[in-house]
Amino acid sequence: MTDLDTWQTPFLQGLMAPVTDERDDSDLEVIGEIPPGLRGMFVRTGPNQQFAPLGPYHPFDGDGMLHAVYLQDGRARYRNRWIESKGLLAERARGHACYGGMSNFRFPDDDVLAEGGLLKNTGNTATVRHAGRYFALLEAGPPTEFDHELATLGEYTYGGRLQGPMTAHPKIDPVTGEMLFFGYSPMAPYLRYSEVNAAGELVHTTEIDIPAPVMIHDFVITENYAVFLDAPAVFDMTRMLEGGEPMSWKPDNGTRIGIVPRGGSNDDVRWFETANCYVVHFFNAWESGNTIEIRAPRMSDMPGGFQFENPGAAREPMPWRWVIDLTTGNVVDEQIDDVAGEFPRVNEQYTGRRTRYAYNCPQRTWDFEFDFQGVVKYDFDAGTSQAHYYGDTEVSGEHVFVPDPDGTAEDDGWLMSFVTDRVTEQSELVILDAHDIESEPVARVKMAARVPIGFHANWFAD
Repeated sequence: MTDLDTWQTPFLQGLMAPVTDERDDSDLEVIGEIPPGLRGMFVRTGPNQQFAPLGPYHPFDGDGMLHAVYLQDGRARYRNRWIESKGLLAERARGHACYGGMSNFRFPDDDVLAEGGLLKNTGNTATVRHAGRYFALLEAGPPTEFDHELATLGEYTYGGRLQGPMTAHPKIDPVTGEMLFFGYSPMAPYLRYSEVNAAGELVHTTEIDIPAPVMIHDFVITENYAVFLDAPAVFDMTRMLEGGEPMSWKPDNGTRIGIVPRGGSNDDVRWFETANCYVVHFFNAWESGNTIEIRAPRMSDMPGGFQFENPGAAREPMPWRWVIDLTTGNVVDEQIDDVAGEFPRVNEQYTGRRTRYAYNCPQRTWDFEFDFQGVVKYDFDAGTSQAHYYGDTEVSGEHVFVPDPDGTAEDDGWLMSFVTDRVTEQSELVILDAHDIESEPVARVKMAARVPIGFHANWFAD
């Protein structure tokens, strides 16, 4: 029994319960055969709270932990490590939590503030590799660098050039090698857009004027533009400091799509009105002549998961498309499928370019319990889809597309995800053939211990 066990919240129980050890497991059992083209590491980050929280808890607050499966020559090994943020190290030195969460923000004591900073930069949301560096990301702070074996190296600020926080969803242009990102803030300036060149140097940052402090979790890029959705999920700092909900949905503010030329400034941004909606994550976007097409799971308003201890039902995110005519200003806004899903992915060798195939994860329910049950593959050109569903007691995560190094077609490769059985708590890394996801997995790598449900994953090829 630990202090965490006394917290009666679904976010610290069951498959979301934190693990307490850092492991190194070699020669994992493999059912099937790991394709020889898979040489690298599958890495997923997520919340793994170490100390009992000071108040209402949500996974967004949890200490980050990296889980990696290393594949080579048909064999697999596993390693997990906490992301050792300055805030977590300060808490470890005292043996208890020192920071509040999004719904119970509190200023840390002066000694903790000096050691760990105002906010605990958990790095619990996503990862990226760029210019030879690995980063764990939390959109409220700078990236945290880690090495190939998951050791935390510390916060990275591009030689002091990084201004404000960095999104958990930067985009890497597969042609130029540039990494583009943004940072939003509940305090002015509300939005900044930045570019890092292929050598890893931050070369451009500009502030973008928006009328209210809104939550922008993700964005998309095209060959020539960066694209933002300014939706009315508005922060309320006063209420947050008083222990209330950190944001609310203000539909009278309206929703619009902002398009900024790469390398451009606020003066270059064009805004296009659209129906009120909220997008957590995007599939992709691309240019076709003088139009920009965007694909994403779309919700009618902000998801309900910010009422942390009683989340209620979130809106079902439906696959959607927007087509913006840059000449006429006309916006086509339409649903493209009726199967709700989230954690959308594409072959990232096509980021910002026309995408035929995309992958999305359906859930059994949409009450913020992270109950993913499989993956849907879309063929946008043919207007068709196929799906792979796991067993009734199995919960999957985000499905990452891993390109075949010897492939030539967009869908030459595999889909990879952690899958855990609620009854046995057996976790597996499942590998599906992206050509035929309806078939049985080509391999299931059995973990020696449960991998908690988490957030985003990536594949980093050797």
